[in-house]
Amino acid sequence: MLPSGSIERSREVYELIVIGTSWGGLEALSRLLAGLHDDVHQPIVVAQHRSPESEDLILERLLQHHTRRVVRDWDDKTPLERDHVYLGPPDYHVLVEDGHLALSTDAPVQFARPSIDVLFESAADAYGDRAIGIVLTGANADGARGLARIKGRGGVAIVQDPATSEKRAMPDAALAVTAADAVLPVEEIPAFLFGLCCEVRV
Repeated sequence: MLPSGSIERSREVYELIVIGTSWGGLEALSRLLAGLHDDVHQPIVVAQHRSPESEDLILERLLQHHTRRVVRDWDDKTPLERDHVYLGPPDYHVLVEDGHLALSTDAPVQFARPSIDVLFESAADAYGDRAIGIVLTGANADGARGLARIKGRGGVAIVQDPATSEKRAMPDAALAVTAADAVLPVEEIPAFLFGLCCEVRV
């Protein structure tokens, strides 16, 4: 038996989780957030393909039902806070800078704004090996290049198992260019994140 007090939480090596999704993303995000342990405190930034005409608060309200974390849209230069989930507003690119978020109206990438590649590449550049990237269900290749950037900078790459995705094009494209650290059904991703973010050591 280990002596009392000999187990403690490891320091938080990872400081940011970024998630990209498109077709089928609401259900996938809902299940992921619902299963995420309360001890995973890292801020989560989501790029979800949405119509430019979609109302900002609808996705926020739907996801808030599945988590105790604060789910919110945000403005330019919003600081990143623990236990928050940030949703990029429709028709803007989402960029991560060290400690805060930024918006861009640059041209669409992969016909999308927000672009998952733009979010992931900015996260890789700002956080390097402190970033975790997750590609979920979707109907195009957006996110593949960005996930490869995260992995190349020493971060963690997670991909939803294509066989469990409503649309597998996005996970398949990510796996074609990145040696993912985990390929999992969305229900198993929360436990994997817990292992990464809340590892217990002696």
